[in-house]
Amino acid sequence: MTVEVAPPLVADADSGADGKPDRTVVKERKQREMRARKEILAPVAGTLSLASVIIAISSVCAVVPFLLIVQACRELLADATDTDRVWRLLLIAVVVLVVRAVLQAAALTWSHLVDAGYQLTLRRLLADKLTRVPLGWFGERTSSDVKKYLHDDVEALHYLVAHARLDFVGSVTIPLVTLIYLATVDWRLTLVLLLPLFVYALCMKKMLDEPGRERIVAYNAAEQRTREATVEFVDGIQVVRAFGRAGKAHSVFQDAVEHQTESVRRLKLPVVTVQSISETVVAPVFVMLLVVVAGLAGVGAGWIEPIDVLPFLLVGLGLGSSLLGLGYGAQALRTAGDAALRLHELMRTPELASGAGSSASEGVDSGHKHAGMTEGAASSAAAAVAAATPEVPAGTVRFEGVTFGYRADHQVLRGVDLELAPGTITALVGPSGSGKSTLAKLLPRFYDVDAGRISIGGRDIRDFPTEELYRTVGFVFQDVRLIRGSIRDNLLLARPDADGAALERAARAAQIHERITALPRGYDSEIGVDATLSGGEAQRLSIARTLLADTPVLVLDEATAFADPESEAAVQDALAVLVAGRTVLVIAHRLHTITDVDRILVLENGTLAEQGSHADLRDANGLYQRLWEINEAALHSMTALESGEGTR
Repeated sequence: MTVEVAPPLVADADSGADGKPDRTVVKERKQREMRARKEILAPVAGTLSLASVIIAISSVCAVVPFLLIVQACRELLADATDTDRVWRLLLIAVVVLVVRAVLQAAALTWSHLVDAGYQLTLRRLLADKLTRVPLGWFGERTSSDVKKYLHDDVEALHYLVAHARLDFVGSVTIPLVTLIYLATVDWRLTLVLLLPLFVYALCMKKMLDEPGRERIVAYNAAEQRTREATVEFVDGIQVVRAFGRAGKAHSVFQDAVEHQTESVRRLKLPVVTVQSISETVVAPVFVMLLVVVAGLAGVGAGWIEPIDVLPFLLVGLGLGSSLLGLGYGAQALRTAGDAALRLHELMRTPELASGAGSSASEGVDSGHKHAGMTEGAASSAAAAVAAATPEVPAGTVRFEGVTFGYRADHQVLRGVDLELAPGTITALVGPSGSGKSTLAKLLPRFYDVDAGRISIGGRDIRDFPTEELYRTVGFVFQDVRLIRGSIRDNLLLARPDADGAALERAARAAQIHERITALPRGYDSEIGVDATLSGGEAQRLSIARTLLADTPVLVLDEATAFADPESEAAVQDALAVLVAGRTVLVIAHRLHTITDVDRILVLENGTLAEQGSHADLRDANGLYQRLWEINEAALHSMTALESGEGTR
């Protein structure tokens, strides 16, 4: 969340009436996090258990030398000192310390090697998972979000895998062994030593409470806001200064910085005092002072011998240091827990279902075989589906009773029936929010329909293997995505075996060839290094990539939105030539660009309201006519504005 300066405390869905986190919600979140940790770490759980046993033995070895030194001191203070025994005790203490160091190094090295292999495996699993989620999942997230999953969250698990369990075992074993030994010396002084541990536990509970988690989330959000404001301010400084808006742009940046400062204050102030107390009560000096005072009182009262205070001074002082290590790792543990929860939810993201009607698809090959079906039976099933499919021309696209919504309680499309014929250009228009882009994204399976079906050539698109579907359907949307690499690399994504001539033909058709040849290294110019493309140029490069793929079905969602008028007309002409034998669906807001298409479909509130040619729809005097009048008025206003500027 984002913390405003001194905001009123408002109860939200996760809070009670008093603004505090609802206990039931907090409990459920903790349970989800525990399940996520368990499932995410399941592949390495056995190995970490063995490493934990080694750390437990190592922790015991960390205490034993002090016990031996205590015995050596008792021997030295005895009336008749056995020096040989003292030297044996010291030698054994040194050997145990060496064993402890070896065991600890072995366990930590092992856990880090396990973590390195686990991170590699997990990243591969996540990357494989992302190849199976709907493409619409990426449309809802930025590249930074995807990078956070694959890099930041996986990296955050490092503490959980390589340190958390081992640190916990060590931090529990050392105090436990120490307290058991000290209790055999004097149980009353041992109870005194428990006091700082009890106070420390209360302080840690206070620091790790749910409001503390929310303050961390608020700080992270404020930090992200500052980064975004900084990038926006730097990238747009020329524009805002040209229009005299530098003051406003700077104020946005300044507000973000002040916002982050306030979030830091809210994060730190509530825990500074508690943290100071927690570190003080387990500090060796404080523990020693407590032992000395209690020991002197005990000696004076006659219920403890002076020599029995020695073990508490030598062994008891180490209690705090082990617990401090556990406390310092608490934040890393919480961060790792949040990362585990996010990754667990990602792994549970629904995938595109594989159809059962393609003998070449994994839907048949894997689905039926996993069910115990033989290859012959799977082929028979595919043949049965093929036989049941009516004969339709290749490239014919049909939407049959298509209903879809991003949420279960809100349908964007309802009962859409339409057919796109091969070799034709069909334009889809409608008011904002009518479902045009959503309908276009259903064809390349960015999402699956909730009801009805979409078919190409009479075959349900859910029966297409992914590779075959994207060899059949090409698309260019308003949100252009280019990879880091050269212009050639970006084009070859569509057809890796394409030669230079094919690249040039596609680039010329998209009116981007001349711009590419003007770059320092032509088609080998690297985007972001020696090739900086405008929005319109990037979109034309994306169009060239789609044309190079030579798919029988094309989906263009306002594909020329960022092109200048000359390039737009050229691209439209090129598309008109290249659509022979293809099925083209064009989503457009500027109606004057689609007057010559074969058919126009008009969407309204998720339903197909009108369809026909431009002239027929104008004569019908319906929704399309109203949209056309708005388009004409906008064009006239633009013409008048340009004419006025030209006379100055």
